[in-house]
Amino acid sequence: MSFSFDMNDYEKARESFRIKVPANFNYGFDVVDDFAKDRTKLAMVWMDAPGRDVRKYSFRDVSCLSNKVVNALKGIGVKKGDRVFIMLPRIPEWYFIMVGCHKLGAVVMPATVMLTRYDIEYRLAKGKADIVITSASHYSKVEEACHSTGCPILKQKILVDGKAEGWLSFEEIMSGASVHLARQDVEAASSTDPFLIYFTSGTTKYPKMVLHNCSYPLGHLRTAALWHDAKSTDLIWVLSDTGWAKAAWGFYAQWIMGAAIFVHNAEGKFNPKLTLKLLSTQGITIFCAPPTVYAMLILEDLSEYDFSSLRRITSAGEPLNPGLIKAWHEATGMVIGDGYGQTETTAVVANYPCLTAKPGSMGKPVPDLTVEIVDENCNPLPTGEIGIIAVRVKPEKPVGIFEQYVDDEEENDKVFKGEWYFTGDKAYKDNDGYFYFFGRADDVIKSSGYRIGPFEVESVLQEHEAVAESAVVGSPDPIRGEIIKAFIILTPGYEPSKELMQNIQEFVKSKTAPYKYPREIEFVDELPKTISGKIKRSVLKRIERERKLGKGGDMPRI
Repeated sequence: MSFSFDMNDYEKARESFRIKVPANFNYGFDVVDDFAKDRTKLAMVWMDAPGRDVRKYSFRDVSCLSNKVVNALKGIGVKKGDRVFIMLPRIPEWYFIMVGCHKLGAVVMPATVMLTRYDIEYRLAKGKADIVITSASHYSKVEEACHSTGCPILKQKILVDGKAEGWLSFEEIMSGASVHLARQDVEAASSTDPFLIYFTSGTTKYPKMVLHNCSYPLGHLRTAALWHDAKSTDLIWVLSDTGWAKAAWGFYAQWIMGAAIFVHNAEGKFNPKLTLKLLSTQGITIFCAPPTVYAMLILEDLSEYDFSSLRRITSAGEPLNPGLIKAWHEATGMVIGDGYGQTETTAVVANYPCLTAKPGSMGKPVPDLTVEIVDENCNPLPTGEIGIIAVRVKPEKPVGIFEQYVDDEEENDKVFKGEWYFTGDKAYKDNDGYFYFFGRADDVIKSSGYRIGPFEVESVLQEHEAVAESAVVGSPDPIRGEIIKAFIILTPGYEPSKELMQNIQEFVKSKTAPYKYPREIEFVDELPKTISGKIKRSVLKRIERERKLGKGGDMPRI
């Protein structure tokens, strides 16, 4: 395992950054156990929900505990290739189990604890799970899902923090397991073996199964080394639920870099005050969070907090509005480095420390990938033209790009076209090679002949002091085809009114082209989101269509 780069200069990095993958790469043995040779090197700082209980784990601890996991799982018949459905909160055991499964060669299927019984039932059946691991607080809905007619016959069910009939106690099987494990004690692995399956957010249809192979963590060197700028002395907090792909973005390559990760087992509603307290008191040097988090943090008085330990701030998960970047910079003096990627990829486009940030830009492609804006026929488009973000995957698929959607050839044929992987996201680039997000291909609004990306309207809305969060969709219109409609959550202290609606509309007109202003505004208390926090515009579009066209979908005569 090796990589080399000079990230002080973007153009030089394009020449020097390369990721070499050993044929038999195993993340647990080659990364965790290698760092464990230094018995004192810090790997993780964990904190409970209230922020009182703090535990520190060295790489040595993670190595020994993951060895026990391997021996415990082997003892109950788990083997290489078995699919392990893991639904746990942000507890230390999640990390030990993940690394243990990687050593063993089992294929992990992480899931968020926010799933309902029906979500779980779908994932167990679709994923053909062999083993289920969950916690006592979520046991009942998993148990219900396991008894459904569509659920596969499971080899084992494991409860990490309690006992239940028909379930193995994680504590008991771990108590008799040895901490000793040699590489030859498990079946030999290849870097091309199945490694991890994530389920997509499912914004427009049922979630798809994204398969990554065992080299996937190395692909995240783009994420940690280049975008996050991680060093071996850093303490990194990537705010993510363990069931989201963002969790993989927050520990695989960070540990490859020898950095320590910070994990806060937050529960319930997001607490901006506690988050800011931890961010300013725990020695965290790098922070990464989705834009929604920053939108809530800037509503607090940031002058009360000391961010002197922080040296790098990043964001991903949804497009980052320029207004948020500006507000955070004015309050803290720090610029948020936006990054772009998907469950199917590692970081693909990002703002790196060596680049001059441009407001609203996603940054530039990672140095070792060929990323282009293309049309539907795979033709690269000129500067300024909106097209699909595509990553070149031939003649050789880059490390970190997913293998396939499992058992879904129709979707595979849609996204792998010619030499390219089509992300389904639209953008354009400027003369300097900076990318600018436009919207999901299926979210683009077509109004009076104009093509309008929801994100560009939402970015302007976000600059209005009364707007806490917004979602923009196309609403059916008999004359224009579609008009822009904005669903808006107001900042505390503001109340819905016709005057405020008109004020927001005039504000948007003053900031961007007149045809982009929302002709309709609806004030709401919440927005429909996926379990990973992404706005489900498809739900809002369906609501609008049913309101105006009825179930049949016909435009009324005027």
